[in-house]
Amino acid sequence: MMKEIRDDEIRIEQLEVFAHHGVLSEEQERGQIFQVNAVLYTNIHRAGREDNLFYSIDYSQVCQFITDWMQQNTYQLLEAVAEKLSKAILLKYDKVTAVELEIRKPEAPIPLPFGCVSVKVYRRWHTAYLAVGSNMGDKVQYIAGAIRALTAHPQINVKKVSDLIQSKPYGVLDQDDFLNGALEIETLLAPEELLDALHEIEDAAGRVRVRRWGPRTLDLDLLFYDKLVYESDNVIIPHPDLQNRDFVLEPLSTLAPNYRHPILGETVLQLFQKLTKIQQEKAAQAKAEQARIEQPKTESVLTEPTEGQEI
Repeated sequence: MMKEIRDDEIRIEQLEVFAHHGVLSEEQERGQIFQVNAVLYTNIHRAGREDNLFYSIDYSQVCQFITDWMQQNTYQLLEAVAEKLSKAILLKYDKVTAVELEIRKPEAPIPLPFGCVSVKVYRRWHTAYLAVGSNMGDKVQYIAGAIRALTAHPQINVKKVSDLIQSKPYGVLDQDDFLNGALEIETLLAPEELLDALHEIEDAAGRVRVRRWGPRTLDLDLLFYDKLVYESDNVIIPHPDLQNRDFVLEPLSTLAPNYRHPILGETVLQLFQKLTKIQQEKAAQAKAEQARIEQPKTESVLTEPTEGQEI
């Protein structure tokens, strides 16, 4: 069983903020008290060892940031406040890897006795691996444009980019060779949201989906998303065929050789080495079979009598 190292926690409880959120117009006009509970997940080992705030998070600044954000923005739903504020915190403080945020509304307009209503969310940075490819036009520029678009996305950080390799087409062979590569990113997007973002980048590059495995200006595939095993009508994670694609495994193995497939249980490097061995064995078998087919022809030529030769 795979276990992850737990992050440390910095907790902020019952921070009171007077703000103007609510469905009713009078709520947005008059405002009311909100209470915020936040858990900031981070690593405070070095801060604890060296007794130095530089290596931790100044929670007084976080409290002020939450207060300013809630007072400078207005939303109807607590769900919107929690969703947007949690991501604002993650984007603002790079030492925060995840946040649990509860927005409480003790003065909600409910004509019944109640204690409080609240919305709680947990949001974090996710590590994902992508495959990128192109076999039309200026392949290098299409791939470079995709990397720029990913870098420019406010909820994506591009961490690593592999070298590009040239590969033969997969599935449909009557087309130009591909350039392929891999990327490691961090993202706040959920899997379906990330897939939508990848499709938007492909569409901007003129990608037209006419023929499966056909030529394309740009191809962006989601390979891994944390250790998630997930299936929907739109996406399967991990990518269901990556273990059979050397043009995916080769560049990916240079970025994350020890990343272990959550279903197959093998690392990316092991999968690449295994596939390479299978391909070499198939090539050797094909060569041997071709030699066997040609052998009788060779013997026939050698034993065929020449003109005037006695039989």
